[in-house]
Amino acid sequence: MTASVWDDVVGQDRAVERLRRAAADPVHAYLLVGPHGSTVERAARAFAAMLLTGSEDAEGRDARLVMAGEHPDCREVERVGAAIDRDQAEWINEQAWLSPVEGASKVMLLHEFHLLSEIAAGRLLKTVEEPPESTRFVILAESVPTSLVTIASRCVRVDFATIPDAVIRDRLISEGVDPNLAEVVSAGAAGDLERARVLAGDPEVAERRAAFASVLETLDGSGRAALAFVDRVEQLIDRAAEPLKARQATEAADLQERIERVGARGSGRKQLEDRHKRELRRFTTDELRSGLSAMAGAYRDAAVSERVSTSDAAQAVSAIQATISSLGRNANSTLALQRLVWSLPLP
Repeated sequence: MTASVWDDVVGQDRAVERLRRAAADPVHAYLLVGPHGSTVERAARAFAAMLLTGSEDAEGRDARLVMAGEHPDCREVERVGAAIDRDQAEWINEQAWLSPVEGASKVMLLHEFHLLSEIAAGRLLKTVEEPPESTRFVILAESVPTSLVTIASRCVRVDFATIPDAVIRDRLISEGVDPNLAEVVSAGAAGDLERARVLAGDPEVAERRAAFASVLETLDGSGRAALAFVDRVEQLIDRAAEPLKARQATEAADLQERIERVGARGSGRKQLEDRHKRELRRFTTDELRSGLSAMAGAYRDAAVSERVSTSDAAQAVSAIQATISSLGRNANSTLALQRLVWSLPLP
């Protein structure tokens, strides 16, 4: 059976069917809205591959390059700072009006467009609404904030849902994960298939959550204890990222082998390096959020048992939630954790 570019899009049958139909007679811009880990990124590349090739066959050269994020006519754009700003918007406009490199058309695949400044949205509106005939926009966002509403109204919107735990479990089992482990991991992955895959190869999940939850036993009000606590949880997260780093090393080695065989021009080395950095940053952020949620749970439990006062627990949970929110704004995670644990109330 021929492999399809849609094979790695999981639990999104309705969205996939809409995109398959759209690829036969595409319009100028599409907005794919869904949470990270819902395989919306894989769907965006699959759709881009169909727009460029007219086929969903995953084995062709163009499809393979698009799915790897390396095709010269599928230009993937990531935000540079905390939000997509005016300068980056101008750059996107310039890229959209350049001619395709290899074929008759190209795709501008724009990531994390829920992080878009009002000024940037104004600069991009005209180009997204009326791009050159050879350019299609595929825009990814986890939500549609106010800054994105006007651009969203110029796009065909396709929604992606959080993947149900049972679907993640079944997918992991089909990939060779022990059924009992798949059951546990899928329940803790919060609908994120990529996170579930990493957790399935991670024997220290429980230890990390316990480390965060031990905050009341570990901290004693001293700076030394606070620094030791942060150092410990960061070491655990670094170890947890080893399977991801191993996969990235394999991808980099495969790319290097291809470069040595056919040459470096258009190899996509920079795109691969950037994608690996994004993946690692996302993994670390997700781990921190998960751990901080366990920390907040420890304070709630302590309030119920009257180990800490209700007001102290509320203060701690509020500070923890503020730190979780700051992680999405490219905050320095080490400094954010240190500030947090230094400020937490203790029994």
